[in-house]
Amino acid sequence: MAKEPKNLGGKVAAITGGARGIGLATAKAMTARGMRVSIGDLDAELAQKAAEELGGGAIASELDVTDRASFEAFIDETERSLGPLDVLVNNAGIMPVGPFLEETDETALRQIDINVHGVIYGMKIAIPRMIERGSGHVVNLASVAGKGGFPGVATYCAGKHAVVGVSEAVRAETQDTGVELSVVMPSFVNTELISGAEQPRGVKIAEPEDVADAIVHAIEHERFDVFVPREVGVINKFMGFLPRRGREAVARALKADTVLTTIDDKNRAAYEERIARETASERERAEA
Repeated sequence: MAKEPKNLGGKVAAITGGARGIGLATAKAMTARGMRVSIGDLDAELAQKAAEELGGGAIASELDVTDRASFEAFIDETERSLGPLDVLVNNAGIMPVGPFLEETDETALRQIDINVHGVIYGMKIAIPRMIERGSGHVVNLASVAGKGGFPGVATYCAGKHAVVGVSEAVRAETQDTGVELSVVMPSFVNTELISGAEQPRGVKIAEPEDVADAIVHAIEHERFDVFVPREVGVINKFMGFLPRRGREAVARALKADTVLTTIDDKNRAAYEERIARETASERERAEA
């Protein structure tokens, strides 16, 4: 007999990178289910605007996931304003694109700080509180890039592999504590992260709302491995049975070897410029 889904009404959720894209779509999906949502984002003004539009008592805070003190302040404010934290969605992430050997060390460090350390900080801050209460759920946003290697985003792949691995390990360490973990692995999603990229073969481009629905479903049904769209999970399982050359041949057939190396720089410029500005702003704050 199928297990009844959890009732999420009244639960408190904190979402990193929640002012746009998948984070904002998740905030909307959760609010629609009666959850109380706290949005954290580096862009405090945009986060506040998103919270006001959401309604339902949603709140917003400035959040730098690479700064543990900032992350702790975000969770503290969430609990002070909304109540004990039930769900943390580690969504914040960036994806610079370019050849690995041309990538600056600063760009690589920035990706690891946000995409990996941001997830680690979030779990180290939220999970002890959840264990103390005997319940809670952490959702870590990884990617199909956490299951394979894609030219043009080598360091991004490294970070997403790390998210998958740390999620599996922490899940094993926290079993029987009442805390659940999910790792969500989208393929291409229609957000600014894929601006300028080619259309992949064999897999449709998902919408942020598709990922948001998958996140909520994972919480309701306590699912760990979540692929978006679902056929990506089937492809991943199939690839696991193939030898190395077979996997590479399938990847070429799906254009996985070129989809992020033949970028339309003009269409992608706005995104790359924004994350470069944010990096500069954070450096200035740190120096101050």
